[in-house]
Amino acid sequence: MLDILRLDTDSRRFLSQGTRMSAIFLKRFLQRPFQVASIIPSSRTLIRKVSGKMDFSQPRVIIEYGPGEGCHTREIVRRMHPDSRVILFELDPEFAEHLEGQFRGDSRITVLNRDAASLAQELLQRGLTHCDYVVSGIPFSILAPEKKRELLRSTYDSLTPHDHAAFIIYQVTNELVGHCRHFPRVESEYCLQNLPPMFVTKFYKTANGHGKNGHGLNGNGNGKAPGAR
Repeated sequence: MLDILRLDTDSRRFLSQGTRMSAIFLKRFLQRPFQVASIIPSSRTLIRKVSGKMDFSQPRVIIEYGPGEGCHTREIVRRMHPDSRVILFELDPEFAEHLEGQFRGDSRITVLNRDAASLAQELLQRGLTHCDYVVSGIPFSILAPEKKRELLRSTYDSLTPHDHAAFIIYQVTNELVGHCRHFPRVESEYCLQNLPPMFVTKFYKTANGHGKNGHGLNGNGNGKAPGAR
């Protein structure tokens, strides 16, 4: 069990100040435990690690699967180029309504209360052929095998064929690595400063994808937490 004292100062402050956000997470987790992956929002450390996997120096089209109450979204919006666009896929109607209210007035952000499997169609409806990044915290491990394969293939096909493009996930396990063989390059790191600890894994669209952080799984990465056998 992770000792709370091991969390950094920012993470502890974030947890203590995030009672309201935790309440909505807990409520929705109890109502839909297989759809909501956590009872509390991500720590500041995890949020920074996830956003740090993206290059915001140019306008980007960024997709987020399962943004929940929007803690990762807020960091993305804070960092991104002013001409970027964000499309959020949130199946939970209460979370989707919360996101709509939170980002109302920002035309760069679209909230969709629908399945992420419709990504390709939603891009086309907005005159977009591809996106630059897909960020996801949804619990892929509970998806049926065929549903998982379809969503991963759709995600891959929707990413622009350029070196920066990537699918970025934060998950309790790294089992998804074994289902993403069609992504030519992968890198991953483990974030202990979160409850629960998470893998942050980046799947590149191209073999020449340039990384900013993490350790490649093409070498000795095994998808396990440090110290696991």
